[in-house]
Amino acid sequence: MFLSIHSKLQRGVAKHMAKRLDEIKNELDHHLGKRLMLKANSGRRKTVEQSGVLAETYRSVFVVQLDQQEDTLQRVSYSYADVLTETVELTFYDDPHNEVFLG
Repeated sequence: MFLSIHSKLQRGVAKHMAKRLDEIKNELDHHLGKRLMLKANSGRRKTVEQSGVLAETYRSVFVVQLDQQEDTLQRVSYSYADVLTETVELTFYDDPHNEVFLG
């Protein structure tokens, strides 16, 4: 009985998480081409902050084109799960309340 309930619970959590990831992707789709501040946890209590433009969204990841430094074009990608788990925080400059988008 426990395994059956546990399996149902896992399937329910997986469906909820997939739905939530889709919601994050849809929200980011509305911000394509907009400027943002990216704050990412890069491990060992190190946080990186960079600004750029939300360039593309794909099924599982999104791409940010970072502001140019020294004639280099740099792009970084993160998964929607990174936003869901708050490993990555996005603040869009066009947000009237300047609120952080965590997903």
